[in-house]
Amino acid sequence: MVMSLEGNRDVLAPVGAAIRSQRVASSLTLQELARLSGISAGALSLIETGKRDVRLSTLAKIARSLNVELSAFFGGPPEPGGDQGTGMDRGYDLSEFE
Repeated sequence: MVMSLEGNRDVLAPVGAAIRSQRVASSLTLQELARLSGISAGALSLIETGKRDVRLSTLAKIARSLNVELSAFFGGPPEPGGDQGTGMDRGYDLSEFE
């Protein structure tokens, strides 16, 4: 099953917004980040607006160019108690794998 890019906007848009936020905080233009990362300004623009699905290796280049950890693009740490426990606690039946 192939998901359309539209179905991924809820994932792509926040990552793109985080990249833009980091770029602006670093006082860099798209063109400057393009030169630093080796990724075209057009591609960076599409990534920042959530219109392009980006590879992890590309995100790593962007993070290095902005001098931030890759995790800076993925929100904060998980809430305490939010995603802990066994698979059964989260509604997954993993019993055949035990």
